[in-house]
Amino acid sequence: MGAVWSAQGPRTTPRADSTGRLRTPMPRPTPHWPDSFPHRPGALAPRGRDGAVASTDALATRAGLDVLAEGGNAVDATVAVAFALAVVNPEAGNVGGGGFLLVRTPDGEVLAQDHRSAAPAAAHPRMFWTADGGISEDAVVGHRAVAVPGTVAGLHDAHTRLGRLAWERLVEPAIGLARGFEVRPRFLASLPPHIVEGLSRFPSSAALFLDDGGPPRPGEILRQPDLAATLMRIRDAGAAGFYRGATADGLVAEMERGGGLITHADLLGYRPAWREPIRFEYRGEVIWSMPPSSSGGVTLAAAALQLERHDLARLEWHGAEHLHLLTEAWRRAFADRNHWLGDPDHVEMPLARLVSSAYASARASTIDPRRATPSSEVGPGVGPGRRASHPPREGMHTTHASIVDSEGMSVSYTTTLNTWYGSKLVASGTGVILNNEMDDFTARPGVPNFFGLVQGEANAIAPGKRMLSAMTPTLVTRPDGRLRMVVGSPGGATIITTVHQVVSNLVDFGMSPVDAVAAPRVHHQHLPDRIDVEPEGLPDGVISSLEERGHRVRRGEEEWGDVEAVVVDEGGDLIAVADPRRGGVAAAL
Repeated sequence: MGAVWSAQGPRTTPRADSTGRLRTPMPRPTPHWPDSFPHRPGALAPRGRDGAVASTDALATRAGLDVLAEGGNAVDATVAVAFALAVVNPEAGNVGGGGFLLVRTPDGEVLAQDHRSAAPAAAHPRMFWTADGGISEDAVVGHRAVAVPGTVAGLHDAHTRLGRLAWERLVEPAIGLARGFEVRPRFLASLPPHIVEGLSRFPSSAALFLDDGGPPRPGEILRQPDLAATLMRIRDAGAAGFYRGATADGLVAEMERGGGLITHADLLGYRPAWREPIRFEYRGEVIWSMPPSSSGGVTLAAAALQLERHDLARLEWHGAEHLHLLTEAWRRAFADRNHWLGDPDHVEMPLARLVSSAYASARASTIDPRRATPSSEVGPGVGPGRRASHPPREGMHTTHASIVDSEGMSVSYTTTLNTWYGSKLVASGTGVILNNEMDDFTARPGVPNFFGLVQGEANAIAPGKRMLSAMTPTLVTRPDGRLRMVVGSPGGATIITTVHQVVSNLVDFGMSPVDAVAAPRVHHQHLPDRIDVEPEGLPDGVISSLEERGHRVRRGEEEWGDVEAVVVDEGGDLIAVADPRRGGVAAAL
């Protein structure tokens, strides 16, 4: 079957299900949200039977779909998409960062791979402390913000274990793109003035991405010859093409020029880790997500299980009662996240307790159905909380792809540099944009990081340690074990609440896949103590009702999240869904 790229409506004629009986598609419920919200309900999405790819860029989606069409599996396609995103979405796609892979094999086994970046051996807990009690800008910009990248090691390891096509074939599309691709509005949107200013600090970055001090113009060809050469080394030597040889020499030389910490020993010592996925049941469905060093799965489970005691489907979607319960569950889940979670190779965590129904019931029992609980009164389990000293600055600092192949293998893949263009630093001679993931540690207890998260000692900086992440690649399976959904998103701390809302929209409220992704979003992360709302996302009356319950509500100026999802309908059709917020592209075979 040929690729389906443009929107295609659901079949309205009866067709046989797996038992041979005719079935008639059920009408989709239409959610109601403000007319002023820019994304309207009822849009359609590509469908197919032989594979689907949803990513943040058309060129990356094409690279993955071509791999599936040639007989590659979902892991093969993920490798092709990931390297393509490192070229065409350089603000977040990367070879200089890290991420997480959640894989479901054709026989139903779910595997979780952690290739989050790690602190260099010379890192220490007080490396970003300032005399005035704050955190140095070095945690976010420049050489010292860079952690040891894990992306290349993770992708190569996943391919070695699960891939089918030749590694060289999967890296080749990215090499072609690095030699030149046409600049489009999607790329230019990643270069607002503050990003241009940051890139301008480093001659190697400015020379690559800026034209006479400003962004390139639409239609120009962006050429990245140094990155093409780096990708060729990765193509020819696998992970060794990055962690050894000329590329490694270039990375270490850049660190030495600017006072960074990464050494050859750090690069040679990096290893991805396979971990037990977070698994929990919700409304009869089974939800699988990432374990630490990602906080996504634990926090998602903690919030969802608190809400399972409420019949959300009977509530008005995005009415004050619904949003009050969401907020209170998130408030408690994030309080536990920020206190308990960290790298499992360095800290002990009560994971079984945190994702248990009994603990969720105990937490939920403290929710007042009529009044907001101040976050100052909600700590981990019980105890006082702490106030944040400044608000979060959310952004699309990460990228996600969801992929399903013809045999049912599925991958939910999220990767990041942390903030847009990471540390803003390109390692000279390599074309590699380096992450600023050191800021995801608890750089100083009680002081918020870039995303406003106030985290605990469990996430303190230590040599070789992975920093806590909010990335939440997630799979949903039906009670009989069949795949229902592959989903994930960028968005800093909002990743967790975004994924939760999309899953709940589908499972609790029966929305169509497109509506579940397009619907307005809200967010609460314990501290700062407020509900954030996307622009035009809630009617004035609902906001007033929330405020009457004691919530502080902030209308945001920007949308957040960039959900890429594949949903499998009852008949086995793959529905590929790209978030309309930032121009992602989904396609199906």
